[in-house]
This record gives sequence, C-alpha cells and structure tokens, in this order.
Amino acid sequence: MKISKTLMITTMAGLSLIACKKDKDNGGGGGGTQPSTQNFKVTIENISQDKKFFASGHFNTPVGDASPGGAAPGKSYAFDFNAPEGAKLSFATMFVMSNDLFYGPDGMGIELYNNGNPVTGDVTNQLDLWDAGTEVNEMPGTGPNQPLNQSGPNTGPDENGTVRTIMDVNDGYTYPTLNTAIKAMLTYNGDGNFTMTIENLNSNPSPIAPGVWVVHNADNPLFEENASDMMQGLEALAEDGDPSMLADYLHMNTGIASPLAPGVWAVHSAGYPLFQDGMEDFGEGLEALAEDGDPSGLIANVMNKAEVKSSGVFNTPVGAGGPGPLMPGNSYEFEFTASQGDLLSFATMFVQSNDIFYGPDDAGMPLWNGNNVVLGDITSSIDFWDAGTEVNEYPGTGVNQPIRQAGPNTGTTENGNVRIVDDGYTYLSTDETIRVTISLN
Repeated sequence: MKISKTLMITTMAGLSLIACKKDKDNGGGGGGTQPSTQNFKVTIENISQDKKFFASGHFNTPVGDASPGGAAPGKSYAFDFNAPEGAKLSFATMFVMSNDLFYGPDGMGIELYNNGNPVTGDVTNQLDLWDAGTEVNEMPGTGPNQPLNQSGPNTGPDENGTVRTIMDVNDGYTYPTLNTAIKAMLTYNGDGNFTMTIENLNSNPSPIAPGVWVVHNADNPLFEENASDMMQGLEALAEDGDPSMLADYLHMNTGIASPLAPGVWAVHSAGYPLFQDGMEDFGEGLEALAEDGDPSGLIANVMNKAEVKSSGVFNTPVGAGGPGPLMPGNSYEFEFTASQGDLLSFATMFVQSNDIFYGPDDAGMPLWNGNNVVLGDITSSIDFWDAGTEVNEYPGTGVNQPIRQAGPNTGTTENGNVRIVDDGYTYLSTDETIRVTISLN
C-alpha cells in the first residue's frame, strides 16, 4: 500500500518516542500516605484485515416512491457507491414473474475504470437474466409458486440445480430480451463516487424486486456460473425478492484495512488534554494529527498543559528502524510512570479517512480501578472519533485522504465538533482494527 509523502515526511521528522515529563509532587505535605506509583507500557496493535468486499448495500425503494417495494415497468432503482481504481460492481434484482430468475452481471462484475478513467453510460450489455437453480421454473407470470401468485415465500419445488443464464437453461418458456426489459446506467459523480440506475423498461411485463449491490476485486461475490447457489441469501432474493439475508452477508464481509498514524499520549490528572466531545477542536494540533498523521503540533501544546504530568509521541513501529505509519500486523509501544488517580489519553489517526482517529474518552481513561491497576486489553475503552475539521469522504477513496492527497490540509473545512464517527460510511469495527493493551513495565 502506498503512503503519501505527507504522512511519510511527518513520521520521519525525528519525533522519537520520548516522554516529555514534568516533575510534579503528587504527595503534598502532612505526611499522609503517598499514592501508589507504577511503570506502565501501552501497546497499540493494528489488527485490521481487508474483508472480501470494499463496499456493499441494498436497494429497495423505486425512484420517486416514498416507501420500499418492487419497481413496476417504467420505474427504476438507483444507488450511490464509492469504488477505488481496479474495483468492479455486481448487483442482483429479481425478475418477479418467475420462480428464481434475476438480473445482474456475471461473476466478474462490471469494470468501473478503464485505464484509470471512470466508466460511465449504458452498461446493460454486461447484464444477463440468470436462473438461480434453486426452484423449478413455471410459465412466467402464471406459476402458482411465483411471488405474485404464491401463498408464501419458498413454496416451490426445489430444483437442486446450478446458476446459469436463462439462455443456457432453455426451459421452453419465453422471456423478454434484455434490451427490451431493463437498462443499467452508470454515472460518475467525482471523488470515486458513482450512481447506478437500474430502469425497468415499460416493455418488460414483470416488476423487478429489491436487490443488493457489492463493490469487489475478486470474482463471484454473489454466485458462480454453473455452480450451486452459495447459500448466502441469493435463493431468497431470486425466489421471493427478499434481499435481506444476502445484504447481511455482504455487510458482514465488507470493510477495508487501514494504516494507523503516529500519535500523542498524555498522562494527566483531570481536564481534556486533547479534545472535548461535542466541542470544536481546540486549535492546538489535533487537526494536523487527525487529518495528516502529524503529531508535532499537538505534542508541543499538550506537554505544556498544567494538568499533564507526562506526555510523548509514539511513531516508530516495534522492530522498525525508524518512524513510520503502523501497517496491519504491527504495533506501537510507549512507556510512562503514573500514580493512583492519573488518567491516560492518546490519539492515533485512522489513515484511510479525512480526520478520524482512535482514542479513549475525551476526559481520559483511569489507570486504576479503585486500588487495582488497570491491566490487559483495554480496547473496549477506545472510541472512533471524528475531529470535525474536514468533510469526510468514503474511506479508502477520498482524494483528500493521506494516501491519495497532493499535500497536507487539502480537504474541505468542516467547521464541526469533535464527536463519535456518525457519517454513515462503512468501517471495520474498532475491535477489528485496533488492539490496545496495558502492562506493568
């Protein structure tokens, strides 16, 4: 994976893993019992792994309609999606006047880029009418086991066949030709974002049903031609127009791995040393860390805060010869000394984003639970934060994200507040991306 010059310059800037400590007397006078003090080590691991699919979703509401339903002749479905270069699109939507037929491209999907240029326009010629091979065919529009006529879902005789084009099935029935039944149009909206419109033409005698879509690199995300149904939900989509099971399967297998960037840590007594939830960025360097993986400005301010007892930068992966981003499978470590009552804060950028970072609660994480030191896996205390300083783009495709941007601080200013990420995009869950553990040193 290529890392932008911005991030590499930042990480190679010589910010060694040092603790910028300030001597502070925790004891006070009067001879009272001093709080216990311990030496800690924190390990931040990047455990992310790319899943099968880059992006996925479902479509169920015809354009112009207020609620989900089938798309009658003359109606259309449309959905937006993001895709990087090299990605392909697959989708499936049921031909309703059938037992298990659906429209979609073959297992290779629709190529979305041609020599780096987005593909646009009519791509109908890349579609076929497919037979899922799961239910015995009846005459189109009249079969008692077809959705418009059946008493309930999954009522027809099992076919125990394979997925084939209807031309290859040759069941003796007559179906509309592809170019008189359906039309698929791709529109490019910029910044890796596309719109697919699937129009059910007026000359098609059948409605089409809600369906699924998926952006992928490997072939056969939904089915494999001449092979049995994969039992992931295509049967329900193709027999009953129900995409829910297949959409759930796709969602569970969708997401991208990301590097993490050098970050800042602080041990403190109170306050909000890095940011405050629901408030604008303090203007003390979090923006550069969250947008460009640059911790230099934030550490310069944090180390001088009255409530901060010690602080530092973590920027060199364990075993590496010098500073750099944290790729999947690697870890950062930092050490510090803290006393009972102290709190820990830190922040590290999720690089496939515009301004998103991982860290504990804004007020920090307690290092003691009563009289007991907090040790072990603390990932459940880590949140996924949006700095609110740059408008989010789809993770992994945004041109203003470090791996692709021309330089630092190039995205659209958001003027928002720091908050838990809620942009509607698909990310790996926190416990699929990062693991944070504390041990005594």
